Amino acid sequence: MPVLTRLIPSPVVVDIRAGALDDLASVLSDQRISHSGKLAVAVSNGSGAKLRERIAPALPGATWYEVGGGTLDDAIRLAGAIKAGHYDAVVGLGGGKIIDCAKFAAARVGLPLVAVPTNLAHDGLCSPVATLDNDAGRGSYGVPNPIAVVIDLDVIREAPVRFVRSGIGDAVSNISAIADWELAHRVNGEKIDGLAAAMARQAGEAVLRHPGGIGDNDFLQVLAEALVLSGIAMSVSGDSRPSSGACHEINHAFDLLFPKRAASHGEQCGLGAAFAMYLRGAHEESAYMAEVLHRHGLPVLPEEIGFTVDEFVQVVEFAPQTRPGRYTILEHLDLKTNQIKDIYSDYAKAISS
Repeated sequence: MPVLTRLIPSPVVVDIRAGALDDLASVLSDQRISHSGKLAVAVSNGSGAKLRERIAPALPGATWYEVGGGTLDDAIRLAGAIKAGHYDAVVGLGGGKIIDCAKFAAARVGLPLVAVPTNLAHDGLCSPVATLDNDAGRGSYGVPNPIAVVIDLDVIREAPVRFVRSGIGDAVSNISAIADWELAHRVNGEKIDGLAAAMARQAGEAVLRHPGGIGDNDFLQVLAEALVLSGIAMSVSGDSRPSSGACHEINHAFDLLFPKRAASHGEQCGLGAAFAMYLRGAHEESAYMAEVLHRHGLPVLPEEIGFTVDEFVQVVEFAPQTRPGRYTILEHLDLKTNQIKDIYSDYAKAISS
C-alpha cells in the first residue's frame, strides 16, 4: 500500500498566549507527558528562578535543578543528576541556554522535554538542536523536538527588549536562508523539502510583514509562533537548512572571529540576511528587510554593532568556512576582499537612501 502521508515531528502541545504559565500544571498532567507528576525542572538562577515560587506549588511532584550556564558540561551534569530520579519528563524553564541544556539532558536520559522559554531570542526554543559551549568553542547537538512548548506572553514582556529584537532577526533571516536553499537546488541539485521550506518562509514573512511593534501582544504572538514553526521546519527537513544560510554563516563568523565583541545571534543573523539578499541581487527585498529591521531597533550596518567596515568584510570572507558543505550565495559568488568592499559600499548606500 502506498504511503499517502508522512508523520511530522512536532510538539503535542503548543500554548502561546498571555497567562499561559498559569495552566502549565494542566499541560504537564497530560498523560502523553507525565502520568505520575514526577518531573525534573531545570531552571537558571535568573528568569527561571524568579518564576519558581509562582509555579512550584502547582507541581508538588517536581524536583528543581539549578543549571549554572549553557555549556556541554552543564548539560552532562544535569543529565547525570536527573538520571536516577525516575522522572516522566524534563521541563526547561528559562532562556535559550537553559532550554538547550535541558534538551540535551532529556535526550541523553531518554525523556521528553517540555520547553517553557522566558524570552524569544531565537528559534532554538522548538528546534531539534541544542547549541552548547564546549572546549572547542560552540557545538550543535541533535536532539528530539520538545514534546510541548508553553510561551507566556506576559513573561516575554518582562524580559529585556533585546531578546525580542534578537528573535525578530532570527525569524526574518529565514527568508534569506530559503533563497540560499533554492540556489543550492538550482546549481547543485540539492533536494528541497517543500513543506519545511514553506513553513520556514511563511514564518519569516509573517514577522517581516506584520505592522505591529515589539510592545504589541499581537506582534509577540506572531513572533512566538514563527519561532516555533521555524523549529518544526528544521525537524521536518532533518537539518537546519530551512533557517540557516549565508545569514547564519555570517553570524557564526562574527562569533568565531570576534567572540568577545559579538552581538546577539538574531542581530547578526538579521544583518547577515539583509546583506545576503543584496548579494543575490534582490535589492528591493534587501532594502525592505533593512527598513523593517531598523523599525524594530535592529542593526543593518556593522557600525551599529561596533564593527568597522574592514572587520565586516573579514567576517563575510571567512563566513563560508563556518559551515563546510553548505552552499549559499557566499559560496556561489566566492567573493574576494575588494569585491566584498565594493558590494558592501553599494549595499550601505542602497539601504540608507
